[in-house]
Order: sequence, then structure tokens, then C-alpha cells
Amino acid sequence: MLDLKDFNFSESQNTFDFKGFFLKLIGYWKWFLVSLVITFLIAYNVNIRKEKVYGLGASVVVKDENNSFFTSNTSLVFNWGGVSEKVQTIVTTLRSRTHNEYVVDRLEYYIQYLQKGEYYFEDVYGNTPFYVQIDKNKGQLLGLPIKIKFLSVNKYELSVDFTDIKSCNLYHYVDYTKSSFKNNNKVFTQTFLIDEQVELPFLNLTLHLQPGSDNFLGKEYYIKFNDFNSVVAKYKNIDVSLNSKAQSVVNLQLEGSNKNRLVEYLNATVNILKRNQLESKNKFATNTIAFIDSTLAVMEGRIKDAENELKDFRQGKNVFELESGGEMLTQKLSEYDIQKDQIDRKIKYLNHLKSYLEKSTDFSKLPAPSVAGIDDPNILTNVSKLIQLSAQRDELSYAVKNNTYFTEFDVEMDAVKKVLLENIESAKSASLIDLNIVRNNIAQAEGQVSLLPEQKQEHLKITRKYNLIDNIYSTFLHKRQEALIVKASNVSDIEFIDSAKDVGGGLIGPKTSINYILAFILGILIPFLIVFVLTLLDNNINNSDDIAKLTKIPLIGVIGKKNTENNLSVFEKPKSPLAESFRAIRSSLQFLYKKQKVDGAKTLMLTSSVSGEGKTFCSINLATVFALSEKKTVIVGLDLRKPKIFGDFNIDNVTGVVNYLIGQKSVEEVIQSTHVPYLDVISSGPIPPNPAELLMSEAMHEMIEELKKRYDYIILDTPPVGLVADALELAHFCDATIYVTRQGYTKKGMLGVVNERHKRGELHNISILLNGFQNKAKYGYGYGYGYGYGYGAYGEAYMEVTREIPWWKKVLNKFKK
Repeated sequence: MLDLKDFNFSESQNTFDFKGFFLKLIGYWKWFLVSLVITFLIAYNVNIRKEKVYGLGASVVVKDENNSFFTSNTSLVFNWGGVSEKVQTIVTTLRSRTHNEYVVDRLEYYIQYLQKGEYYFEDVYGNTPFYVQIDKNKGQLLGLPIKIKFLSVNKYELSVDFTDIKSCNLYHYVDYTKSSFKNNNKVFTQTFLIDEQVELPFLNLTLHLQPGSDNFLGKEYYIKFNDFNSVVAKYKNIDVSLNSKAQSVVNLQLEGSNKNRLVEYLNATVNILKRNQLESKNKFATNTIAFIDSTLAVMEGRIKDAENELKDFRQGKNVFELESGGEMLTQKLSEYDIQKDQIDRKIKYLNHLKSYLEKSTDFSKLPAPSVAGIDDPNILTNVSKLIQLSAQRDELSYAVKNNTYFTEFDVEMDAVKKVLLENIESAKSASLIDLNIVRNNIAQAEGQVSLLPEQKQEHLKITRKYNLIDNIYSTFLHKRQEALIVKASNVSDIEFIDSAKDVGGGLIGPKTSINYILAFILGILIPFLIVFVLTLLDNNINNSDDIAKLTKIPLIGVIGKKNTENNLSVFEKPKSPLAESFRAIRSSLQFLYKKQKVDGAKTLMLTSSVSGEGKTFCSINLATVFALSEKKTVIVGLDLRKPKIFGDFNIDNVTGVVNYLIGQKSVEEVIQSTHVPYLDVISSGPIPPNPAELLMSEAMHEMIEELKKRYDYIILDTPPVGLVADALELAHFCDATIYVTRQGYTKKGMLGVVNERHKRGELHNISILLNGFQNKAKYGYGYGYGYGYGYGAYGEAYMEVTREIPWWKKVLNKFKK
């Protein structure tokens, strides 16, 4: 046996054969076809099982709507800032959790209306003949489909499958909490009347028919209650973007499986935002009206008391006499009293505002400074800005979870507060100066009043009190009416450009084309990778190029695949391409013998790397082509360990080479004739215990010499040189050696053994034969040698060309049978 160190690849080239690999890919076209069919079938089944996804949109414009009734004296409109600030606020609000919670709760989108389709439950919201009204204070079954089947126009069957479900959850939409519910692991079924209150441990609702519903008898629907926060999280992902050409235009886009839901949600979210924005815009007016109403409630009692006091004093007295002589003083003191009251209200408001700023953090409920008669533009602007920032911070507290963002708000609000406190101190100082002036004027007028009779002084005092309260009351009434006018005339800064509407189309998914593209890529990639791995792992000789890369030993010929049941292919089909291949080798050998000047009998040894490479097949057919040329030829079976050669000639293996070598038989006795003219066979005979020693004996030399006297060609069928060393002992008897390799069978490493033997001179005059060759692309060889030898269409006139039956015809033939 040979040592493993003989198997080396030192002479091989480690370059990748791209052309051969490409041809091999073509050879596996059936794999690619099957792979593509499978991947496209998978893609098709995935596509038909996916729920359709629609995308609908709406667009709004944000304007800076100025109130025609707003003047610099009213200052009752909440200022959202410029258009750009409004737009950013609107975009953030539409994405906020608080806003979407309100919309989802109002539309009750946590209730799903479903119908069982072929592959999935379809959302049929807006297309059902009924709707349900739930009791939010009680729990509803969470997550499980509830089946509703209409039995008649006023009766339906409600069922829930609790099989294999140990415990269920109930959801309470009043406070968004969950509780557990134990069921009996059975299918619950009960009949109810339409509009009847359903009160079950796991369900509390009333089913109503939609107006104009018909043709629903026998149909089945499902309702399902979902987690409120999960539904809000889904709609919170609404796509809100600014128009690139008009920054005041906001585009809304929403995706879902039901277009009715999309239309309703998009329009509802904008309408609710419009209402909230208008309420915020009226914040000053609303706060002012509330403040005035509370003040008027107190003032009504005081004005009645003053009026009654004045009536009581005048009763039984001459009013003209009481008023004569003091009209001018009364008018003057009333004016001073009104001025003093206005200044007092300003100072009181400023003190209240200062205290509020220092102690509170929510400034959204501040009344307008104008209600106290303050017209300082700095105070008006800063109070408006502070209310705006406070309102924005509250609205964004649920939508934004970024502490840095709120820190920026707080820093800006603190800066406004600081400036506003300075404004308050400045205004307060100016008001105190004005108050002292008014007080002095009142003191002078009261000095003049002291000169009047006592009754006139008392009447003047009561009249002054009544006039002051009446003026204050009238002023507040005027301010309230002014605030109501401003509030009523305000319009939202948000207007629809295009409201959401289902006009057909809108289908955006599933993206079937992408799935088919992926199917195509995978259908090509998977067999490609398999063939690539097989190519990398393939260590077999597949074509003549592989032999040329691995050794410098010449290639004497290429033999096609056997086309007969036995090994006598040349004899049975002498005109076949296979027979022509052996004749070509015969010609090459004759040229080789002539070049070496070999006269007389020629001896040819055939060996291989391992068993199964077709060594015996080649020996028989090479001997046949020599015999058919009327050359006396003998095949000597020297594979003493595994004799084969006798079977194809219908002869026995009782006597053979072994019998001659041990002296039992003569040459004449071991030679057996065959039915092939000019061809004899010497089989190996019984298997000996010492085959190597027998082949090395002098008797072997004598047998060869004897055969040379009798035959023109001696073909030695020897054991594989890659397994045993017997063939090396016979090499010196031979004029030429053929090393047989087989396509897709012989390992590339085996040629290293031949290279080493050839270098050491153990095998001389050696050539390589490639056996079992198929001109197929899967071996990375779509050119060169073949059965036809380039005869083309005319080759059939010279040879018996065997055409392979296509695989699809073989399948059809089987079905026909």
C-alpha cells in the first residue's frame, strides 16, 4: 500500500475556473427552475394571505386669522405666536398621545368589527348592519373574537370559544385597567334580542341595528375589544409632514386595512384639533368672562344695597332741594372716585399677578390685564406669551418625553416671568403716583363738600357710593360684552384644504412586487450557492482541463459513457462514437510505438487509481479495436486480487495466470478463445494468498516472453496503482502504460500519485485516459471532446449515433405504460 504522503497537490493550480463554473451552473438549470417555482409559489401564498393596506391623506392650512372685532383696547385674544410657531405646535399636537387618546376614545376605535375571510379576519368597520354600545364602567372581554350571528330581524346569537383558554382578561375603559376572568373552557352561546342589554360576567353591551340595514340574516360577524393604549400607540404613528413648497400647509397620511376608519379618523383628528385650537385662542376671553362673572355676582348685591340706601335716604325729603347747590361737586367727586377705583383695580391686579407669578406654575388661567384697565403693551404682551408657553407645555407633556425640551420651555418662561415682574413694579409705581394725585383731588373736593349743610353732605356721600358701584358694574358689563363679541367672532386658524375621502384606490400594500423580486433573487441565489459550494467541495476530475492543470503527463484520449449493458461496447456497436474514441487511442498508441521504434509484439499496461474507474472496460475495448484490425491480441487479467475480465466473454475463471505462475498449467492451457475474432483472454484464475510475489516471479517474465511470440498486442489489465503496488512490478514488461481516470469519480489528489511514480521512473512511457466522459455543462465542460468528433449532421452517415431520450419523454413513456 502507498503512504498518504504520496497524495499531494503541489502541481495543481489553485485558480478558480470561472468559465467552468458558469457552464456548471447551466448544467444545473433544472435546480434553478425548481427553486424558482418553489420560491414563487411561496411568495404567491404569502401575498394572498396578507391583509390589504390602504393609505389615505388629508391636508390643512394654518392661517393667522385676525379678529375684525379685536382692538388694542380689548386684548382678549390668545396669541399662539406666528404662523411658523402655530404649524410646529399643530404638528406636535397631532402626534401627541393625549390628542390621539381623545380621538380614539371618541370614535371608540378600540372596538373592532370583523368578518371571517378566506385567509384572515377582515376589518369591516363601516360596513356592518349593526353597532355596539358598551358600558364603560364594566369590564369587556379583551382580545378574544366574539361571534355574532343574526337569527332573525330582531334576534341574534352571541358566542365565544373559551376552549383551551384557562384565564381571560377584562378591560375597563372607564379607567383603562384590566381584571382577570375565569371561564369554564367551553364554547359560550346565548341568544339575545336586538337593543337588549347584554349583562354577562365578561361582556356588557347593547347591540343596535344601523338605520336602513337589510339582507343580514344568517350572516356572521365578530367583534373584538383591544387594549386602549395599544390602539392609541398605533394611531399615534400618523404621518404628519409639512409641505415643502408651502410651510403653512400640513399633510396628514394614515395607513390601515379599513378605508372607512382612515377617513373618519383623519377628519376627526383635524376637527378636534380645530376645536381645541379655537378654545385656546379664546383663552383670554374665557378667563376674562369667568373673572367678570364672579365679580358681577358680588357687585349685584352691593349695587342693590347702595340703591336701597339712596331710596331710603330720599324718602320723605325734597330731592331737588338736596341736589341743588352740589351738582358740580357730585359730578367732580364721582369722576375722582371712578379714577381712584380704576387705579385701585390696576394695583390690585398687579399685586395679584405678582403673587400668582411667584407662587404658581400654571399660568394658563390668568385673566386678561385689560379687565383691570391695564393697557401697558409690555404687560399685555408678556402675559399673553406666558399663557401661550404654559398651554404649549401642558399639551406637549404627554407627547414629548425629552427633559431637555421641557428645560428649554422652563428657561424661556422664567425669563418672561422676570421681565414681567419688572414691568409690574414699574406699572405699580406709576399707578401709586396717580393714586396720590387722585386722593389729593378727592380731599380738596371733600373740603368743599364740608361747607354744605349736613343733609346735603349725607346725600352726596350716599350718591357718590351708588354712582361708583353703578359705574363699576356698568364697566364690567361692558367688558363682558366685549369679551363675548371677541369670543363669538373668533375662528380657528386651521382650515381643511382637502378633507379625507374615499374616492377609490389608495392601495399601498402588500407590496407583492417586492415579494416576487425577493422570490426571484432567492430562487436564483439558493441553487447558485449550492452549486458554488459543490464546486468548492468537488475534488473530482471532471474534464481534460483538470488533468492538464494537475499533471504534465499527456492525455492520450477521452472515452465516452458506456452505451451497452456489458463491456463489449466496441464489438457490439463498432460504428458508435464510443468505438471511434477507442480507434483514436489505437492510432495514438501506434504512433507512440513507432516513435519509440518498438518492433514485434507490443505490450500495453492499463492501470488506475482505485477500483471502479473503468480500467477493465478500457482494456477489453482497446483489445477489441486491435483485434478488429486483424491483429492477434490477448488480454491478460493480472488483477489477481479482484478478477473481473472473464465475465463479459462468457468464460470461466477456473484456470488462469495464477495456475501458470505456480506451475500447474502451461500457456496453452490458460489461454481461452473468445467469440471476438483474433482476441484471446487469459483470466487471472483463483485468488492467491501472495499475488505480489507471484507477479515478481521469473514465471511471469517467461509468460510475457511466450505471449510475445504468439500475439501482436498484449494488453495487461493490472490492479489500481493507487491501492496496491502490483502494477509497479509489471511496468518493466510494458512498452506503454495507460493510466485510466473517470469523469466525476477519480479524485484530483490521485494524480499526485502518478506524478510521483512517473518522476521516480517507476512508470514510464505513460499516458492518461479520461473515461466515462459526458459532454454536459454540469461538469463545467461544454466544449471539446464528444461522441461526434465534430461531424455534425453528417456524422450519422458514418456512425451509429445514440441519442439520449429527454427526461420529460421518459416521464411520459412511464405514464403511457
